[in-house]
Amino acid sequence: MKNKWITTIAGLLCSGMVWADAFTGEVEKQNLNMTAIVMFIIFVGATLVITKWAAAKSKSTKDFYTAGGGISGYQNGLAIAGDFMSAASFLGISAMVFTKGFDGLIYSTGFLVGWPIVLFLVAERLRNLGKFTFSDVIAYRLQETPVRLFAATSSLIVVLLYLIAQVVGAGKLIQLLFGMNYLSAVIIVGILMVAYVLFGGMLATTWVQMIKAVLLLGGATFMSFMILYTFDFSFESMFQRATEIHEKGIAILAPGGLVQNPIDALSLGLGLMLGTAGLPHILMRFFTVPDAREARKSVVVATGLIGYFYLLTFIIGFGAIVFIIKGNPEFFTAIFQDGKTVYEMIGGTNMVAVHLSGALGGNTFLGFISAVAFATILAVVAGLTISGASAISHDIYSSVVRKGKATQREEIRVTKLATLGLGIVAIVLGITFEHQNVAFMVGLAFAVAASANFPILVLSMFWKGLTTRGAVLGGFAGLVAAIVLIVLGPTVWVSVLHHQEAIFPYSNPSMFSIPLAFIVAWVVSITDKSAQATKDKAGFVAQYVRSMTGIGAAEASDH
Repeated sequence: MKNKWITTIAGLLCSGMVWADAFTGEVEKQNLNMTAIVMFIIFVGATLVITKWAAAKSKSTKDFYTAGGGISGYQNGLAIAGDFMSAASFLGISAMVFTKGFDGLIYSTGFLVGWPIVLFLVAERLRNLGKFTFSDVIAYRLQETPVRLFAATSSLIVVLLYLIAQVVGAGKLIQLLFGMNYLSAVIIVGILMVAYVLFGGMLATTWVQMIKAVLLLGGATFMSFMILYTFDFSFESMFQRATEIHEKGIAILAPGGLVQNPIDALSLGLGLMLGTAGLPHILMRFFTVPDAREARKSVVVATGLIGYFYLLTFIIGFGAIVFIIKGNPEFFTAIFQDGKTVYEMIGGTNMVAVHLSGALGGNTFLGFISAVAFATILAVVAGLTISGASAISHDIYSSVVRKGKATQREEIRVTKLATLGLGIVAIVLGITFEHQNVAFMVGLAFAVAASANFPILVLSMFWKGLTTRGAVLGGFAGLVAAIVLIVLGPTVWVSVLHHQEAIFPYSNPSMFSIPLAFIVAWVVSITDKSAQATKDKAGFVAQYVRSMTGIGAAEASDH
């Protein structure tokens, strides 16, 4: 039976396509790119083989959640880069630069500048204190049940918001390649993401992320080289040509195209910068290395690779303005709207980088970039899924429901059930948010992570006065504020719910929700005179010593 699961997955993929096409009717017919399809199938097949290999090695919860803690710093740095260079980075940011110009760089820099915070504040202490998830850290000296319930809730919300962007990007990509309808494409993505996690765990996810990172960096480097080669490696010539072609002209080189007021700009920047240190699927990667030294090394490697990559996305975005000619039937579909002809990009603007690869290197390079883009999405989706599933199985089921008495077999079974559930939810959300820009959706996930996870993580590690009550109420204050302000803001209230005017005027809530989380946690903690509060504060010294020295960390990770 064990040798038949790949065949089973293939059958599920086919049946999912048939069911979805029957449900939605005839798919949109497009010219099939056989080179792209062959490369796509080769990659999926190769990663399934890796998953089968990893499945044989994942025997315990430690193997399943953290690849046995045996990943080196360099390997983990490459895997973190692979995890972080998501659909939002490759497809979303290049699309944002293509449509908005200079302001697309806000996301590139925002995503990047969070890494020094991770390096100097989080990575080493997290590895020394934790076991499988970041909630292990905040529950180290605080009361376990309420703290883990908060951590699991915030982690799941961040994971689901992040998943939306990845599933939308993958759905659009498969729709473009295979000429099938969007629903079919999203179902295929859901089935594959479940398969990688269900059978291979963190080990398979790590290797897929590493391979994908190498391929993506290579592909993006070649694209950028070809763009600059066209302009004799002159950025000035590239920008000048882009301003001549773009409908906004010279305005694409000026700020204000995306964020038009200083509060939104500052709020967005804070969310992206501090959200990096609160993303559960990124924090989980620090438990895959053997010690704190390797954790630091992995952050340095990841920061260098990610910084280089974001420079490339900016070149790709401006290069797309030059090479993706509006009205060209290869890239655009003409539709009649309100009595005039409107051109819509095939697959949506999120597919700018994919179309550009075809314009630069023909069908072969288009096939390669398409396969790499899909690899990018699957790697990130797998990391997100295992993070969300571990929040349910490890933080809620094992630690709260079973009070730490669950067997490894029970915990892994709950993880796999949670993985199936997350796959279904991801498909539903991917369909609901089909037309949202994927970089923007990830920005919202960062806002929630920055508002809920980051404040409590930092306070738990650095402030003796934090109590269980302060952590839970402060964390939930930031979480609820971020979600409510996002819903009441232009993103959801106007764009999704189609109201005329937003109740909350700003698109990004971080400037308001992050301070709220810190203030509530501080006020509640200093006014908490309970016996539990005294116990919470008394455990700080032991926690601080372990976080700085790592004494006892190895023993804890083995149990």
